[in-house]
Amino acid sequence: MSRSARLAPACTSPVRGLGRVLGLGLGLVLVLTACGASGVRGVAGGAGVGDPYFPEAGNGGFDVSRYALRLSYDPEAEHLSGTATVTARATGDLSAFDLDLKGMDVAEVTVEGRAARWEREGQELIVRPGGGLEKGETFEVRVRYSGTPRTITDPDGSEEGWLPTEDGAVGLGEPTGSMAWFPGSHHPGDKASYDVTVTVPEGLEAVSNGELARRTTRDGRTTFTWRTAEPMASHAVTLAVGDYEVSRSTAGDLPVYTAVAAGQEEASEKVLARLPEVVRWAEGNFGPYPFASTGAIVGGEADAGYALETQNRPFFPGAPDTPLLVHELAHQWFGDSVTPRTWRDMWLNEGFATYAEWLWEEDEGGDSAEETFDALYDHGEDRFEDLWAFPPAKPTSAAHLSDEGPVYQRAAMVVHKIRQTVGDDAFYDILQGWTAAHRHGTADTGDFTAYVERQAPDEDFDGIWAEWLYGEGKPEHR
Repeated sequence: MSRSARLAPACTSPVRGLGRVLGLGLGLVLVLTACGASGVRGVAGGAGVGDPYFPEAGNGGFDVSRYALRLSYDPEAEHLSGTATVTARATGDLSAFDLDLKGMDVAEVTVEGRAARWEREGQELIVRPGGGLEKGETFEVRVRYSGTPRTITDPDGSEEGWLPTEDGAVGLGEPTGSMAWFPGSHHPGDKASYDVTVTVPEGLEAVSNGELARRTTRDGRTTFTWRTAEPMASHAVTLAVGDYEVSRSTAGDLPVYTAVAAGQEEASEKVLARLPEVVRWAEGNFGPYPFASTGAIVGGEADAGYALETQNRPFFPGAPDTPLLVHELAHQWFGDSVTPRTWRDMWLNEGFATYAEWLWEEDEGGDSAEETFDALYDHGEDRFEDLWAFPPAKPTSAAHLSDEGPVYQRAAMVVHKIRQTVGDDAFYDILQGWTAAHRHGTADTGDFTAYVERQAPDEDFDGIWAEWLYGEGKPEHR
């Protein structure tokens, strides 16, 4: 454990560790007795929000509204230095609060411009502001840090966080990887706007979310400033540094920004040319596109082991095919705009994005969604051995959070069962109404099932929820 040794003592508690254990899932934890001249009474913000699969992810006691990241990266040395300014509102009187940060060396922490005491404990950066914070107070915490960001291995064995590449790096955050390269409240339930300013060696590109506000080159270094005004969960934040070919176009009035890694240009050309068409098609099915721009990042084939729905600009390891492009763009509605409140609700992301692939196939003259559903029901185990291993809304552990059979395919079957029940007109009204009702927000499975029942009050969905969404084993198909 390291801590700042230069700063004046702040109000502390000898049973801080106990409070942290008790705090999981409680948002606000142990009351601390005031000390010193300030007379502050408050609580320590929780070291997590009690997510069922990642209980230490996120932080209790405050809500973040904005991140401003100023970063500098040296690919040759794999060294990142940065200052993260986090603007948040206290949801209770706080004597201390946590930020998620795994690895990196912290040099300084200030709160409202004043030096604050801090310490490290696992993935937590514990901050003790002098004088504390009052409930409802908006405050700014600034963290100066540097080091070699970590690559994090998920419980399912996949790698995320900061992934070095042949000529740079890519930051991918789902579910918890963003804490490897900037401090914050890293849980999908706490969304915020972002300003990301990145300086890299001249000749390299630095691509992030949102819109490119500025690009300047000086003394052999190029600085890029990206701005995302719409709320974004930290797992959907990306930063790709490397030798990319950048293209700008439009999809109607919507700006399109694509970045393609050297060597992937030819393989990506045809599918990326269809991106505006896919966006327009998705708008017809899911409602207005939820962000101010769109696009894609195509990295090298070895840069990551998966594609990811990073907001505005999905990431692909190598050139995608059209169904994968459809899938990740559908996530802009289902996952990025309407974000799962906890990781248990992952099927709300993946089930709808998978069903978007079914709808695209249907509209392109291939198999209908009904035919895809029937084939999965009859023979799905041949391709997806785990199809009936557990219900979509109840993954058995964090290691199975993204299992394709239950969380993607069987979840898409749930969506199709709703369509079968209500008919096409009501079904598309439900899709577009759902994305409108929770635009730029968060939602969980209970929110969704309640919404469907309100939109179709004459239909009985109990069997779908009980057998297809929550039921164990292969449901009866009738």
